[in-house]
Amino acid sequence: MHDLPPLRDVIARHGLSARRGLGQHFLLDANICARIVRQAGDIAGRHIVEVGPGPGGLTRALLASDAADVTAVEIDARAIAAMNELRAHAGERLRVIDADALSLDLATLVPAPRQIIANLPYNVGTPLLIGWLRQAAAWERFSLMFQEEVADRICAAPSSAAYGRLSVLAQWLCEAEFRMRIPPAAFVPPPKVFSAVVVLTPHAIEPEHALFAAMERVTAAAFGQRRKMLRGALKALGGEPLLERAKIAPDRRAETLAVAEFERLARLL
Repeated sequence: MHDLPPLRDVIARHGLSARRGLGQHFLLDANICARIVRQAGDIAGRHIVEVGPGPGGLTRALLASDAADVTAVEIDARAIAAMNELRAHAGERLRVIDADALSLDLATLVPAPRQIIANLPYNVGTPLLIGWLRQAAAWERFSLMFQEEVADRICAAPSSAAYGRLSVLAQWLCEAEFRMRIPPAAFVPPPKVFSAVVVLTPHAIEPEHALFAAMERVTAAAFGQRRKMLRGALKALGGEPLLERAKIAPDRRAETLAVAEFERLARLL
């Protein structure tokens, strides 16, 4: 893998100018890519899925690790051509899938033990994560790069400005850790904001589908009207009687509830 062309040459050869509509910002710094891979811990023998590899900077770092193999899911035809060029060097350890990751069940692509390690496109990072959380127990770990604002929301504590629905869902299903802050200058083109890597390690027990659906409903209602007291925000779901059964004061607001309190409400639904 040491005879690979510089990533800037790959970008030029395949006309890989970043497209805003695809949320693309390419990470070319090999040292930062290697640090991201290290955040995932020991990935020896793991089957790695990467979403949105672009020209392949992070992919190269993954292939340089002891991972069993890497499956790259990409929607951009130009990037697929670049990845197929990389596959000529990597052989069977790299598989390239031409598809929209939002439409795929990624857990069916690779056997366990499996992880997702990715620099996610900014415009679809949150919906991708929520979809993966629905089957969190199928994964050993998620090591994901987002806009820093999204990373802050994922890891936020109750009663903080960033705490919201994404915080509750992520922390209910996983141990969430803010690991790395990455400046705009590390990307081509530079985004207007900092990025950050979050590592999510799923809990051993996965809730049943009905409970997950109830948790989505109660968090959507509570944070959809976060300035309201819960008696008003949750009125359509049961309001004060529901809160009384959960032993939660009706004059509290959503951002003050701990994850366990949201779970209590969801189980009553």
